[in-house]
Amino acid sequence: MKKNVFELSTQQLKDIADALQKEVEQGLNTPNSQIQCLPTYISPKAPQESDKAVVLDLGGTNYRVATVDFSGNKAKIHPENGWKKDLQIMKTKGFSQEDLFTELADPILEIKREEEMPIGYCFSYPAESMTDGDGVLLRWTKGVNIEEMVGKPVGKPLMTYLNEKSPKIPFTGVKVINDTVASLFAGYAGEKYDAYIGLIVGTGTNMATFIDSKNVGKLDNDLKNFGSMPINLESGNFCPPHLTSIDNTVDALSDNRGRQRFEKAISGMYLGEILKAVFPLEEFEKKFDAERLTTMISYPDIYKEDHVQVANWIYVRSAKLVAASLAGLVKVLIAHNPKVKKVCLTAEGSLFWSTVRFGRSYKDMCMEELQNLLNEFGYPEVRVYVEPMENANLIGTAIAAIS
Repeated sequence: MKKNVFELSTQQLKDIADALQKEVEQGLNTPNSQIQCLPTYISPKAPQESDKAVVLDLGGTNYRVATVDFSGNKAKIHPENGWKKDLQIMKTKGFSQEDLFTELADPILEIKREEEMPIGYCFSYPAESMTDGDGVLLRWTKGVNIEEMVGKPVGKPLMTYLNEKSPKIPFTGVKVINDTVASLFAGYAGEKYDAYIGLIVGTGTNMATFIDSKNVGKLDNDLKNFGSMPINLESGNFCPPHLTSIDNTVDALSDNRGRQRFEKAISGMYLGEILKAVFPLEEFEKKFDAERLTTMISYPDIYKEDHVQVANWIYVRSAKLVAASLAGLVKVLIAHNPKVKKVCLTAEGSLFWSTVRFGRSYKDMCMEELQNLLNEFGYPEVRVYVEPMENANLIGTAIAAIS
């Protein structure tokens, strides 16, 4: 491929930002929009010394369990990064809810608890928040499809299962949040900013932010005075302008055609599929994700030159598309509150924090392009500050559990 079909001009990136802004406003006011803007009915509170929670983090098919306590005014996580478990088995045909609960319960029941605790459940699949803090599964993504769970709550059935298995010290409640909302909560616990954004760019992608409930037109009247409301955008389903015929091929070959078009253009699960679509007659490893792509860029001498070149184009475009989506969301926040100047971005995901040996890091490319776009839109005084935070998902989910 001689021409870089993945190159995007500043004007094209502005078009994408404008399109996302429009779709977010649509999602805030209309149910079942392209960007769903799912409200989360949890107001995060400042942790107290005595607060403790058991936290579950089901991110794609990677699973972690930890206890989090806030003694000493600092989140203490045990073990340090959580007990980890690979749940690729979730993608197995015929895998059931009972199978999932069994897999999830094993490490939870190993935790030595001497007191009752609530559960915070970071559930990284599209789910609609319930007013009691649970979440109803809307659909599976990332190759998982446990049909019997779709349209039903995911938190309370699991808590009931756990309490039946370990009745002596029961769990006292469960709060279900998206991983992006968890990142949002973790950032909110830090320094004071004018606005907050949670971002995931890893296996998949998504954004979350706080929106004043008076600007969420689709809410029932009794929720109009909720105040600052966490909104899970489910922005991976955004269908941006200026995608390529290669992106159309990746979509056509996927198991969810027409959905998650933005995710398919930028996230770790799909970047390798884009490269394969460029070279359909050549052989690649079956699992060719973002990690493989960045390895190819970092060690060009052991790969074909044209493969390395295209891999770099795909990588750079991904970072710029994320920048455009962030610019569009910042425009929403400014439209709602013109006083917004300082925005806190808590970003999670291996792709966002990835680096290559011969080039700029993903994060640096993204943030530079974001500031360029904000300048282009006439907001040079607006700054977005990236808050690196270890285990943001676990901390934010614990905050949800105790709130």
